[in-house]
Amino acid sequence: MATRATPSVSQNDLNGLITLLDVQVIGLSECLVSPGFKLVIDGHSAPGLHYIIAGSGKIHVRDELSMELKPHTLIIAPPKCPLEIEVPVPDDSNAMITRVLARTEYAQMVDSIYRFNAGESEPKTIMICGHFQALYGSSLDLFGTLSSPIIEHFDPDDHLESRLKAMLDELMAQEIGAGAMAAALLKQVIVALLRRSLKSNDLWEARFSILSDPKVARAFAEMVADPGANHTIRSLADTANMSRSTFMARFTNAIGRAPMQLLRDLRMKQAASQLGMGSYTIDQVARNCGYASRAGFARAFKDIYGAEPRDYREVKRT
Repeated sequence: MATRATPSVSQNDLNGLITLLDVQVIGLSECLVSPGFKLVIDGHSAPGLHYIIAGSGKIHVRDELSMELKPHTLIIAPPKCPLEIEVPVPDDSNAMITRVLARTEYAQMVDSIYRFNAGESEPKTIMICGHFQALYGSSLDLFGTLSSPIIEHFDPDDHLESRLKAMLDELMAQEIGAGAMAAALLKQVIVALLRRSLKSNDLWEARFSILSDPKVARAFAEMVADPGANHTIRSLADTANMSRSTFMARFTNAIGRAPMQLLRDLRMKQAASQLGMGSYTIDQVARNCGYASRAGFARAFKDIYGAEPRDYREVKRT
């Protein structure tokens, strides 16, 4: 069957959305699995990342999917999706497999990085594993709607291994700006995956459903680029070249949130950033986020962050 055409989201919209994607590394670890062992990785509230550095094996997902793994395989696991990484004993399909749980109480701490060892014999399958967020606003995750893991085989020339090893080095060294450096390196990995996924609509829609509708993506890109602008349902529908009712339905279907609900989230994320900087007054932050009323802004901010803007700023200053 022929491959479907590549997604029709415009390059300008994609560039803008990628630029403004807020990537955060929650944690990173080394995982080593010996032949005859299976490493069981519990689901996490955030998406998971697993990259095979060396060795081979199989990945099992919810007893529904099994796939062969090899070096330079990247796996992005949906939130709350448990995985099992199995390394069979060569030439012995009947050998017993020992299960080991990837939990901190069973790990070694090496320079502030957890190392999970499943077995001691060589050769080991070596992975870099972790969890991350790729956010628009404070809660819309690019990978939040994944229904099954993304499994993509890369080439050595794609240099994902060097970027992920550099992330580990940054987090182990814990120098100034380590979090920002690790996030920037992870963003490069995500961009590489985005580029691979542009090969066909089938891949794109399965992996990035919130960007699957090009007309909705155009309006979404405007919201992300300037949350404080005077956006309305009418103006956003005009940007998407749709009627109000069609826009509301298609936006909610693609993004999973109503437009104005998401806009408030984007505005509050911008407000939190500006309050943390400490260079704006609260009235200025409110206006920058599109609020004419300081009281209305304070209510919206407290709904999202659980604190008054003034209190939030004071905490960030300490």
